[in-house]
Amino acid sequence: MRAKAGIILVLLLGALLGGCSSLRLAYDNADTYARWRIDSYVTLQGEDADALDEKIDEFHAWHRRYELPKLAGLAKQASQRLDAGLSPADMVWGYDSLRARVSASLRKGAELVAPLLDRLTPEQVAQMERRVAEENRKFYRDNLRGAERERREKRAKIVVDRLEDWVGKLSQAQVDRVREYAEHAPMTDELRDRDRKRLQRDVIAIVRAREAVTRLPERLAHWDRGREPAYVEQLDAWRRQYLAMLLDVERSLTREQRARLQRNLRRYIEDFEALAAQ
Repeated sequence: MRAKAGIILVLLLGALLGGCSSLRLAYDNADTYARWRIDSYVTLQGEDADALDEKIDEFHAWHRRYELPKLAGLAKQASQRLDAGLSPADMVWGYDSLRARVSASLRKGAELVAPLLDRLTPEQVAQMERRVAEENRKFYRDNLRGAERERREKRAKIVVDRLEDWVGKLSQAQVDRVREYAEHAPMTDELRDRDRKRLQRDVIAIVRAREAVTRLPERLAHWDRGREPAYVEQLDAWRRQYLAMLLDVERSLTREQRARLQRNLRRYIEDFEALAAQ
C-alpha cells in the first residue's frame, strides 16, 4: 500500500540517494512501473482497472507540478549549503526535508487510491495479504538472515557504494569511517521488521473495514506514529551516527570529489526542472 501511493517519489529518492544516471527515463516510465507494482498486490478489472489508470496519471501529474519543483529547490539548497560548508544542522535539514516530501506524496497517493480500496472484495483483500506476506519473507531474506557480522559488513558496503556513486572512489580513511559507523550504529532491522508489520496490519484493517477514504491518507502520511519506544530510541541513535558519519566524510572530500558531488547535484537540479516543465 505504501509502495503504491508513493511509487513515483520512491523512484526519485532511489535515484537521488543511489546516484541513478537515468532519472528522466525512470520518472517518465513511473506510471507503467506503478501499475505493474499494484497489479502484483491486487488484480483490478473493468471500471476499477480504468479508474486506477486515471488515478496513477493524476498522481503523476500532481507530482510533476507540485513536488518536482520542491525537489529541485531542495537540491539547490543542498548545493548552496555544501558550498558554505555543511554543519550538523544541515544534515538534519536534509533528512527532515526528504521525509516531508515522502509524507506529502504518501498522503496524496492515498487520497487518490482510497475510493478504489474501499470497493475491494474480501478475495482481493486476501490477495493483498498474501502479497504482503511474500514481501515480508523477502525482507527477512534481505535484512535479517545471517550473522550480525555479515549484516554489518553488508551495511558498510551499501553505504560505500552509494557514496562512491556521488563522489567517486573513496579513500581508505573515508572507507574506514563508513565501517566505523557500520560497526557501532544500532542494528534496527528486527524492530524495523516489527514496525513494518504493524503498519501493514493497520492498513489492511482500514481496507477491510472500507474506511480507506476517511482514514488511510492520515495513516500513511504519519506512518511512524505508534512506534515501539525501543524502536524510536534505536532510530534516533542510528540517525545521529549516520548523519555524523556523512558529515565526517563530507569534510574529508578532496577537491575532485567535491567537484563531482556538485556536478551530480547540478544534474539533478536540471533533471527535476526539466521534468517539471514538461
